[in-house]
Amino acid sequence: MRSFPRIRRFIRHALRASATLAVLLGCVSPGVARTRIKDIVNVENVRPNQLVGYGLVVGLAGTGDRMRNSPFTEESMQAMLERMGVNIRGSDMKTQNVAAVSITASMPPFSRTGSSIDVQVAALGDASSLQGGTLIASSLRALDGEIYAVAQGPVAVSGFKAQGAAASISRGVSTSARIAGGAIVEREVPFALRTATSLKLALKNPDFTTAQRIVTAINGRFSGTAEMLDPATVEIAPRGGFQGSVVDLMTQIETIDVDVDQPARIVINEASGTVVMGADVRISSVAVAQGGLTISVTETPQVSQPGPLSSGQTTVVPRTQVSVNDGGDAHLALIGGGASLKTLVSGLNALGVSPRDLITILQAVKSAGALQADIEVQ
Repeated sequence: MRSFPRIRRFIRHALRASATLAVLLGCVSPGVARTRIKDIVNVENVRPNQLVGYGLVVGLAGTGDRMRNSPFTEESMQAMLERMGVNIRGSDMKTQNVAAVSITASMPPFSRTGSSIDVQVAALGDASSLQGGTLIASSLRALDGEIYAVAQGPVAVSGFKAQGAAASISRGVSTSARIAGGAIVEREVPFALRTATSLKLALKNPDFTTAQRIVTAINGRFSGTAEMLDPATVEIAPRGGFQGSVVDLMTQIETIDVDVDQPARIVINEASGTVVMGADVRISSVAVAQGGLTISVTETPQVSQPGPLSSGQTTVVPRTQVSVNDGGDAHLALIGGGASLKTLVSGLNALGVSPRDLITILQAVKSAGALQADIEVQ
């Protein structure tokens, strides 16, 4: 009986917490999707730079390139050893502990000299695995031909491969590897952001409505600062207290929330049977029926044994079962005009269609002119 007051106090606290949670959830509007400007735009010239290089991975346990099949590996080894004072010209190299690789890296914007970046290494020859190898110092160049970074270090392979006389097993790709922080930046990409008098914001998904909303939101806080040049570009210029300071202005602008609009679009991947529909997809009144002819043939052969002491032989008697489904149980489903995404999906699910059937239905509805959305096939 003494435990009753504790139970009552527990119930009161639980009810009070539930009421508070309900109030908090009620303050959230599920129909509004607001996004920060920094998440939907790219700033002019603030982008990574792609680097590429060529090098050698050494220290492989017999899983490297075969010199007969990869002459460029042999030439690279000879050139490297000659730079170190070792002359092996004319000798027959048979080592399989070296692999020629391509090196790629993405140098983030505003990377400074001495900072480290990750690199990706991939075999160029017939090496079977890069496991346990070490990349020798190799230069990384941009499209202008200049060296921007130097890569070196032990490679990390996520895949593996094991093989025996009658069986083999593999997981992932053992001829591709990564070196975390494996390259050091030697040259910077100059960009005078602080001295810029204006800056352009490029929308990741160009749209007239979204671009105008960005301009309205920025000008609502900093009057006369933003101007829409086209559906993909918004130009900002410092005004008032931010005159001549684009960096300070951007720190204030990028956290502004805007409502992102998007065109009605359906993305279809026929290879995997994936269908992705946007929330603004609408459909006019249309009737849909889905059914097809399915023929199933099943073979269940049976063994016929001869009688005892007979001169017969054991034979296999074929037994075939054929079934046909002409789609007679398919029915017509009516989808009302102006149907939303939820109504459209519910109506198609009522037909019991598979994802691949859904692709066919959507394309047919689009051809009939009843689908107010663009279909993008990947």
